[in-house]
Amino acid sequence: MSHPSQTEFDIIFAGGGATACVVAGRLAACDSSLKILILEAGEHTLDKPAHVQPYQYPFHMAPTSTTLTFNFGNPSPRLNGRSLIVPCGRSVGGGSTINFGAYTRAPASDYDDWAVEGWESKNLIPLMKKLETYEVQPGRPTHGYTGPVKVSPGGHKLGICEEFVRVGMTYHKRPYSDDTNDLETCNTYSPWAKYIDGTTGKRSDAAHCYIYNQAQNPNLQVWVGKRVTRVIFEDKRAVGIEFTNDPVSCPDADQSLSTVKASKLVVVSAGAFGSPAILERSGIGADAVLKRCGIKPLVSLPGVGENYTDHDVVLVPYLAADEVVTMDPLWRGEESATKDALAQWTSNGKSLIASNGIDAKIKWRPDGDELKAMGSAFQPRWNEFYRDRPDKCVAIFSLIAGYIGPLFGTLPPRNYMMAAYFTLYPASAGSVHIKMDENGKEALDFTTGFLDDPSDIVPINFAYKKMREIYRRMPSYRGELAEAHPKFPEGSAAACGEASGPVDLNAPDIIYTAEDDAAIEKYHRDCVQTTWHSLGTCAMKPRAEQGVVDARLNVYGVANLKVADLSIVPKNVGTNTYSTALLIGEKAAMIIAEDLGIDIV
Repeated sequence: MSHPSQTEFDIIFAGGGATACVVAGRLAACDSSLKILILEAGEHTLDKPAHVQPYQYPFHMAPTSTTLTFNFGNPSPRLNGRSLIVPCGRSVGGGSTINFGAYTRAPASDYDDWAVEGWESKNLIPLMKKLETYEVQPGRPTHGYTGPVKVSPGGHKLGICEEFVRVGMTYHKRPYSDDTNDLETCNTYSPWAKYIDGTTGKRSDAAHCYIYNQAQNPNLQVWVGKRVTRVIFEDKRAVGIEFTNDPVSCPDADQSLSTVKASKLVVVSAGAFGSPAILERSGIGADAVLKRCGIKPLVSLPGVGENYTDHDVVLVPYLAADEVVTMDPLWRGEESATKDALAQWTSNGKSLIASNGIDAKIKWRPDGDELKAMGSAFQPRWNEFYRDRPDKCVAIFSLIAGYIGPLFGTLPPRNYMMAAYFTLYPASAGSVHIKMDENGKEALDFTTGFLDDPSDIVPINFAYKKMREIYRRMPSYRGELAEAHPKFPEGSAAACGEASGPVDLNAPDIIYTAEDDAAIEKYHRDCVQTTWHSLGTCAMKPRAEQGVVDARLNVYGVANLKVADLSIVPKNVGTNTYSTALLIGEKAAMIIAEDLGIDIV
């Protein structure tokens, strides 16, 4: 799939992440004569165990990982002076090859809220169905059953996650639903399906589902280890790409610049960080940004790099019973456990190899008592955004059956479980731009915006308390991993530590003092992190509203240039964003096919 001697293609994709794979794959399948090139800074993922074995996703988060790009945010007073690190995928298939594999879909109304012609939910639901084979339950009207991307419960059912559901339903007083991804249901406990092929037990990522299955097509090419520097224009018409060997993927290679021409179209598809950077290096962006970088302006588009949004996540570890099954032995690399699980997975696609350790969730909306407990700081946001939209959940609560986090490799070898909670529509926003450092080299100017709006931390603080009450009632609960919880004052009723077992289901809740609440807030400002759901920095909005692309993904002010990835999302979506990346890819393929006069099936 790689013949770097060729100098001209019909379509060039700057970036080879999930969305690019969908668009390129669909177009190539519909017209194999189209000469398509994907330029990707990372490396191939074809059949590599680190990518196709679902359980391996935590290993990609190691500081030495080359399958991620680590984007360092500017220090923020709202994060107690911390510089937040936001990774993004760096391989063919992008984030889809390394993410948690959690299958979530946004409510249909999220897409209607975008208010973009052609992107209404009625137009997108057929594409949502087209892209998937839903192996969880048959006959569901909003799901698809013949698409390239497989969705299943995974290869092992974890009892500890069933405990979470049972206790949640009883203590938290919420009903059960077998499908909260029907585009409207929320506030119920449910199983959590995964992007895993139920037959093979392999990850169902965009590279394998759309690109690698077309290896027989010589006109679909993927050049790896290539860093796109800029789009080449003649007047204001995109005609090609300038690139160099990526210094991470190809540390010993020549760093001189090369060019490749595009006769029909250039598609920037480098994600919420990469796409605005490519546009700015190409002279498209805010005048002040271009001027400080010494870049000759081509088109003034002040929205480039603005509107950065994400989801705010906290992972809180607890101790679990010795006899319960968790992912810990595999994640610790224990030889016997890994060997047995691999043997079963190779044989029939089952075992914990085909699991992410996350089998259950609730898309949570607060009830009246919970809203009251959250206090007045969240009330205006609730009234303005959530109250009259019953399909919008405030956060997702889930259990991870095992420990992943900064203490990995230093903890005693026992069983753990983690409370994971992330908010879906934070009010804060940030920005992503390029800048020149003191040595005259390009650097990232990244304002995360995390917790800038005072309403954003309120549901996070509440989630810590609610999740702790659920966990301490679970049969497998054996206490908190105290060093990774808030530092409560001495003598506090909320003090953390090991326990011999759960409290009674009807036990009173922990009473938190004002000092305890302050400890929880400090903990969250110190620990909140990205959910790896970066969005919005080349927003599909009117140009006058800081938009970067129109409804057909054309970059304003130039010709033959589109953006297709999560950077186009104009308003946040209440989901793990792989589903949205796939959807944007399917829609972009339709748009480009129409532009080229190709029938797409």
